[in-house]
Amino acid sequence: MTTTYSPLVVWHDVECGRYSADLALWLELAARERGPILDVGAGTGRVALTLARAGHDVTALDREPELLEALTARAAGVRVATVVADADDFSLDRRFGLVIVPMQTVQLLPGRAGFLAAARCALLRGGLLALAITAALEDFGELEGDLPAPDVATLGGWRFASQPTAVRALPGATRIERVRRASGPDGELSEEDDVIELAHLTPAELEAEGAAAGFTPEPGRTIPATGEHVGSQVVLLRA
Repeated sequence: MTTTYSPLVVWHDVECGRYSADLALWLELAARERGPILDVGAGTGRVALTLARAGHDVTALDREPELLEALTARAAGVRVATVVADADDFSLDRRFGLVIVPMQTVQLLPGRAGFLAAARCALLRGGLLALAITAALEDFGELEGDLPAPDVATLGGWRFASQPTAVRALPGATRIERVRRASGPDGELSEEDDVIELAHLTPAELEAEGAAAGFTPEPGRTIPATGEHVGSQVVLLRA
């Protein structure tokens, strides 16, 4: 792809950047809980910048420095601290009143015990951990006929389209397959496959794991489905 744009940032924005159904809940929790906020898997700042613009003290954690660099470049008038670290093994020198994990990020982790221990240490006494998960998706195999509409963005004359092509049930996980296509103003074309696997996880299972890590589960919340995105259950764990 003969473009100066970071593919990592572009595809993150295409596939995640326009989702907004969860923002009201994160803003509600941020207003209710005391202390600063840690956004885990913050990416380019979809949630972190929304919270910072609402006046909250926010730290964004992600394993990809390029994504956090894009977040910082977009901050424009607000400050968000950034930390490059793996979610399943991090240690910070400050404590938070609220730790949020949006968009099924916890289901992408190779193991949750390390993350829960790290999050427990990062929270103030009585702080809240909030994690969005989705139940196992229906197995569609290869998607046939009318495919779901692709996620699309344009940038500098380029068109970027991420098209879901298959949803497969695996033992313990759901595999989501996409094809990413980029077309440039001079006819340049590129295409690549992308795959993610979301671990099967129910609210009850995550609450039990949280209790084993020293949290007290509280009644969870629901983020409704939209025309483009599945709904989520938000598990709430009190430190």
